[in-house]
Amino acid sequence: MAVCSAAVGLAVAAVAAAAAGPWDSGQRTAERIRAASWDRPVPPPGGPGEPAPGAPEVLTALGPARDGSGPDGAAQGDPGQDGAAPGAGGAPLPTRAALADALEPLLEEDALGTLATASVTDVASGRQLYGSAADRAVVPASTIKIATSVAALSALGADHRIPTRVVWDGDGRRAVLVGGGDPTLTRAQLERLADATARELEERGAERIGLLYDASLYRGPVRHPIGVNDNIAPVTALMVNEGRLDGSTRGPAPRSADPARDAAGAFADRLRDRGIAVDGPPRPGRAPKDAAELAVHRSAPLSELVERTLTHSDNDIAEALARQTAAARGEPASFAGAGRAVRDQLAEIGGLPLKGARFADGSGLDRDDRISAGLLTRLLALSADPARPELRPVLTGLPVAGFNGTLGGRYDDDATRAGAGLVRAKTGTLTGINALAGTVVDADGRLLAFAFTASGTTDRQGAHAALDRLASAVANCGCR
Repeated sequence: MAVCSAAVGLAVAAVAAAAAGPWDSGQRTAERIRAASWDRPVPPPGGPGEPAPGAPEVLTALGPARDGSGPDGAAQGDPGQDGAAPGAGGAPLPTRAALADALEPLLEEDALGTLATASVTDVASGRQLYGSAADRAVVPASTIKIATSVAALSALGADHRIPTRVVWDGDGRRAVLVGGGDPTLTRAQLERLADATARELEERGAERIGLLYDASLYRGPVRHPIGVNDNIAPVTALMVNEGRLDGSTRGPAPRSADPARDAAGAFADRLRDRGIAVDGPPRPGRAPKDAAELAVHRSAPLSELVERTLTHSDNDIAEALARQTAAARGEPASFAGAGRAVRDQLAEIGGLPLKGARFADGSGLDRDDRISAGLLTRLLALSADPARPELRPVLTGLPVAGFNGTLGGRYDDDATRAGAGLVRAKTGTLTGINALAGTVVDADGRLLAFAFTASGTTDRQGAHAALDRLASAVANCGCR
């Protein structure tokens, strides 16, 4: 079995990732420096005079499949001698038997609880190469954010920006702050929106106004079914900094009980600072349909919101993505409507194994969610499809093992270090539930998607380590 050096693999991964797109500023350089500093054994290539695979093999594997597979990823013929796939730069496909030899002993670890599922899929062709209960729909925890992101990007496009608007009800001499569902609106951005609004009001001679706030885009309960929780704010169409009360930008934090009211109050204070008299506290209301726009702030592009969602497992943005999908499809922007919209959007794509899938929320905090390992790997492979460039942020947003996001503190021991820099994956963690789904460049230079889930776990750290060993085994495996 040919095994390329880990150092070469890290370099290949860096080039492949750079071609796919950016992640946190400066991260690529930091990863390359850190990876180069590790002292690793360098096993020889597959045979005398045989070169180790370089970046072209991996990058070609990201391109159109020319390995005899059909558009749905089903095999249409012999992939070639030694499993090599024409069009994948000569990087051979792992075999099911070899993957089973590498993975099945690890899947039997007690740390993976009462039910472990697994899927490994070739990204270039979409073919599932290995599965263990891969079609079993289980509680996915935060790995469901992959599905939420694919649905939002395919429904709205990577360049879509979420507006926060201010409109003028001239008859009532009232301004209305209208939330469009952007949870990332910062206080500084809200203040700039108020500054622009004040200038427009001054031009209209409106020195004293009433102020309403309209968060009616979202419907149904604002509280997530888990209740009051530092991991998520009330889900409203108007909020500042995800309703955080401690100045943080990610992770658990105390949240506002009424983010829309608080945002409107801060907006009113800024208007007063600019010399606009606001009568009383802002009140909830609806913007008239024919109201003139005074000012607008637009969020970062959806591509950036998806990357932030996946890198940091941001629950608030994930719920916003699900509800934006609902609004785009004409569904009520509620938990129930968003769940229907995400499923219907994925079904419209076609060819995805949706049997048993349920999208009770967008973030994965709800234990009524269900998704299979096989669906997760198909979504990841779909996100690399050259015909669907709008989905690429699903891959570029995945945390990099040992370097950033929710994988920043993992892959630092002897059993998992082979996956550092090569594994890019979304984590999933609830009490008794652990999951990992992402992509990896294997030892032969083949880009693979994987998903491993564990249900009924009792040791969170042990389960994380077991999942990391599975992903690292794929990274270290030629598996032929």
